[in-house]
Amino acid sequence: MPTSHVASSLLPTPYGTFDMHGFADSETGKEHLALSMGDLTDSTTVLTRLHSECLTGDALFSMRCDCGYQLQEALKRISEEGRGVILYLRQEGRGIGLLNKIKAYNLQDQGADTVEANERLGFDADMRKYGMTKDMLDHLQIKSVKLMTNNPRKIKALTELGIIVEQRQALEVGENSHNKSYLATKASKLDHLFGQ
Repeated sequence: MPTSHVASSLLPTPYGTFDMHGFADSETGKEHLALSMGDLTDSTTVLTRLHSECLTGDALFSMRCDCGYQLQEALKRISEEGRGVILYLRQEGRGIGLLNKIKAYNLQDQGADTVEANERLGFDADMRKYGMTKDMLDHLQIKSVKLMTNNPRKIKALTELGIIVEQRQALEVGENSHNKSYLATKASKLDHLFGQ
């Protein structure tokens, strides 16, 4: 398997104690995490979030995006349900990396939207890949998910990998004056599902 499990431990959080599973991706050299709660092995559909790393939003509380808000909401929902998993994928800035994301932010400060900024830097609008999630979900014995997402590309990616997406749960949180146009661009140019 290109993405293999390395180690697991407990991770106490304000939302409860999760099991943290570390995975090594031999194709990219990246390290990914799964945060799980409850028994996932009973073959029923599991509340799931694919969350791409966003250092600025997840750790630095940036209001330019909705990433940190979505991560917290996913942790909260899993805690309330007592069962679920977040796959935390190390693909910062929709796959362009942290330093390029800062360059893209600079272009956005000058008036570009989030898609235009990536393209001006020579990147596709979204360079993320989700192949590693199959090995991660297989390790956790998850075959069917209720996916917390606004992004239809994630649904398509999991379906193509043979994972059953039983249901989509909208994850519309964190809109503010700093990210209003960012969210509008995600809807108009990246087909994100808002209000649906």
